[in-house]
Amino acid sequence: MSDKNERSDSLVIIPMYNERENAKAIIKAVMELPRRFDVLVIDDNSPDGTAKLVRESMEEYPGRVDLMERAGKLGLGTAYIAGFKWALERGYDFIIEMDADFSHDPKDLLRLYDACANQGADVAVGSRYVTGVNVVNWPMGRVLMSYYASAYVRVITRMPIHDTTAGFVCWTAKVLRAMDLDAVKFKGYAFQIEMKFTAHQLGFKIVEVPIVFVNRVLGTSKMSSGIFGEAVFGVIQLKLNSLFKKKKK
Repeated sequence: MSDKNERSDSLVIIPMYNERENAKAIIKAVMELPRRFDVLVIDDNSPDGTAKLVRESMEEYPGRVDLMERAGKLGLGTAYIAGFKWALERGYDFIIEMDADFSHDPKDLLRLYDACANQGADVAVGSRYVTGVNVVNWPMGRVLMSYYASAYVRVITRMPIHDTTAGFVCWTAKVLRAMDLDAVKFKGYAFQIEMKFTAHQLGFKIVEVPIVFVNRVLGTSKMSSGIFGEAVFGVIQLKLNSLFKKKKK
């Protein structure tokens, strides 16, 4: 890692598993943005050689790209928690979650960063649904499932967020430090809901930045019915737990 004075104030965390087709291209796209973002890739022992390609990018962009290699598929949530801790230990002020497959446009990193760095947000969510439905190349069934899942979460939790399952999020370091990251329960897409719900419960300002989400062109989706089911049923548990905590107080 480069010296603290030389590095960015913002880190983009990109979990990868079998992302050979996208690994170098997504890193290059972030590196070429007009402001500096550092990148941490978390690879869960991809058998397709993803980590090797990331190491090549580390040589190409010294001090700006890092790689965390884990023993196997341990879940999206645990990857981000590990990345958050890594970022906080190194003093980053803004930590951003982003997919590896270009479903999130790297140019939108600038807008998420701006919302937190310059416009007073504690958390900025890259939102597919705040201005309608901005999803490209998804089957209609999946669009409806995702949209109504977010609406369902909004009703249950009372969070004023249209895209509660969004995975393109900029967190300020103060939010992540205020959370007990070791207490985060969920590993799949319910992780995204739990993190936003926790920030909301702690009173932080969450804003939605409209984005266009484009379904991956290369590689294979990691979404499954089990992951989606965790999100649907996990939100009830989150709400009940929060009510129980209030009663205990």
